[in-house]
Amino acid sequence: MQEENFIVREPLLNAQERVLGYELLWQRHTGGARPDVESILSLAQFAAEQLNDTESGALLGEQLLFLEVIPGLLADPTICSLPVKGTVLALRAADLGTPEAVEALKGAKALGYSISVREVDLPTFDRALVQYVNYFEVPVTAGDFAAQVQAYRGFSNPAVRLVARKVSSWQAYDVCATLNLFCFVGKLHLTPRSGNRARELNPAQAMILQLMDMVRQNADVKQLENVLKRDAALSYKLLRYINSAGFGLGCEIQSLKHAVTMLGYSPLYRWLALLLATATTTGYSPVLMQTAVIRGRFAELLGHAFLPKNEAENLFVAGMFSLLDKLLGVPMEDVLEKIQLSESVTQALLTREGIYGPFLALAEACELNSPEVEAMATSLCIGAEQVNEAHMAALGWAQTVKL
Repeated sequence: MQEENFIVREPLLNAQERVLGYELLWQRHTGGARPDVESILSLAQFAAEQLNDTESGALLGEQLLFLEVIPGLLADPTICSLPVKGTVLALRAADLGTPEAVEALKGAKALGYSISVREVDLPTFDRALVQYVNYFEVPVTAGDFAAQVQAYRGFSNPAVRLVARKVSSWQAYDVCATLNLFCFVGKLHLTPRSGNRARELNPAQAMILQLMDMVRQNADVKQLENVLKRDAALSYKLLRYINSAGFGLGCEIQSLKHAVTMLGYSPLYRWLALLLATATTTGYSPVLMQTAVIRGRFAELLGHAFLPKNEAENLFVAGMFSLLDKLLGVPMEDVLEKIQLSESVTQALLTREGIYGPFLALAEACELNSPEVEAMATSLCIGAEQVNEAHMAALGWAQTVKL
């Protein structure tokens, strides 16, 4: 299964639009379709291999990973190979109607796994089982959503969180945020909010674009430092990014000159791309920022086997910049007028064509759960397993960058 299908992720947000984790699914089982036993086990096996194949043993850091299961598989060795930390096993309420299912639920909880119950009617849910549950999932579109929230409040158990599903508008998200609920938001985070668009770049953004242009022209480090001295906060953030574990440095970088001496100019461009994406004063969205980082890294990893290292690094910048208009609240054309990007990067951003375009388009299609993913991957001679591994690696890498 994992060799022929593609993974899809759906972000889980808190009331501040920060990503708490993801639900992971096979593409063919999105939209609420119940996965079969083979699909459940193959996804769990893939996730376990990826999550356990790291030195820290926790690829996604402090974030959560929701995986749907059925009670009869809770004791299966494949399910139990998933790391306890961060794994949330999601069950449908209708599957908990037998003593055997309840015992399986208790057994998984005893092992340390978090449990989520979905498609649940909270007013009639067995209160004796609440102590074994960490999350309840209720669609915000339900006609009795208010009654579900009221029933949840009636449990008076702060260890249990209510998660809203099918949150497809910012208005619905804001209602949930007011109630301090977590939300699975589908693709909502890629839809701009109304009323928070900037008309022009702010001074910090203009300064970063100036620095990027200077780096591209191989300006002297001292000239770069003189520009950065104008904004101490930007200097601090840039050094914080450079020292993030995601960049794999063996020592702490103390200055811009130190960084260039150690690594040269090429990585500096990607650090500045990260800095630019967070230098907004209007409508800052943590989930959109993380999505841009993941997309950039995902596209870069997809291109590693086909492009020289410096070309793959350009893919990271292209991936980041592909969401820059939404991140900054500035039209893409306006951003591109301010900085001289290579023709290949510009072509990828505007048309998804050229040397970088197909890799960027594939990473984007995986986010959007596009039915064209398989055809796009095939055209690049990339198999589903390779795409999925790059996808998971990008999710993990994004957690190491100190945004």
